Amino acid sequence: MAATDSTLPASKDPKDFVIATIGSHSALQILKGAKDEGFKTLAICKKGTERVYDERGYNVADEIISVDSFSDWNEELEQELIKRNAIIIPHGSFIAYMGHDRVQAMKSMYYGTKEILEWESDRTMERQWMEKSGLQLPRVFKDPEEIDKPVIVKFHGAGGGFGYFVAKSPEQFWEVKNKKHPDNNDYAIQEYIVGVPVYAHFFQSPITGEIEIMSFDKRYESNADSIGRIKAEDQLAANIHTSYTIVGNIPIVVRESLLPKFFEMGESVVKVSKDITKNGKGLFGPFCLECIVTRKLEIFCFEISARIVAGTNPFVEGSPYTALKYDVPMSTGRRVALDIKQAIAGDRLADILG
Repeated sequence: MAATDSTLPASKDPKDFVIATIGSHSALQILKGAKDEGFKTLAICKKGTERVYDERGYNVADEIISVDSFSDWNEELEQELIKRNAIIIPHGSFIAYMGHDRVQAMKSMYYGTKEILEWESDRTMERQWMEKSGLQLPRVFKDPEEIDKPVIVKFHGAGGGFGYFVAKSPEQFWEVKNKKHPDNNDYAIQEYIVGVPVYAHFFQSPITGEIEIMSFDKRYESNADSIGRIKAEDQLAANIHTSYTIVGNIPIVVRESLLPKFFEMGESVVKVSKDITKNGKGLFGPFCLECIVTRKLEIFCFEISARIVAGTNPFVEGSPYTALKYDVPMSTGRRVALDIKQAIAGDRLADILG
């Protein structure tokens, strides 16, 4: 579909468009970045959360549409977005609330490749993608009875690590699983790699053809990151089980010698994504490789997030990496808006819409 197609706005003025997203996750930096690039902004908020985005809070939304539930996304709401020339920016909460099928059926303009979400959301497909990209991966256990070393058990969905647990034997797996998650059988069992969690934030532009490393973070997880303050004997006595619910993000700067490998990994993931998607657009815009770096500086990748991640939120004013490349504070949210702005100016809007 050409950018001049009658289904797309013909205007080359960003002020004739609206950047919109669900009020959650990374909406603050998405909307602020859009305003910095001259766009009007719109937040779709659950009733009671509007103040975060309006003038009572951070004043990043020019307009707010309130809904009782994000499941209220319907034809009427879509028509309101279409009427405003709104471009939807997906994020983790957006994907979790909407789901792959509902995203596919959306009629309003959507930044990114919808098709890639199926590869991200299906763990088997995602692993195939990572294997084809040549990434070093943790071992996956298909059967709990195969567990012969420490593993981490992850439940499906962008739930911020909620419910993840560590086990070192089939018996321990079933003890925790049956006690805490008796009805949830949608899980993956991965080898537990000892090292530093490093989440690499990338941006791939279909307009410039360039891949950028925007920033890195590690997650602060409860109670995994605080349990060390309790003596081991007291942990045992209190029967405290480690959990991995993400409560915040900590910015980090990696050793400079690791950057070439991270660039290589990002480029490979993007290259393979063009082969596995039917339309050939592949992965573009913001994405994240979720990794563990070991004491030998090996980089294991355990997940791909094919959209903006909350770990970019500490960098609303940019990161040390974007400071090297840009003359203005460049968050990932603003980089999305810049990509859209350049696409509009260059009559290439179709290239950045899924």
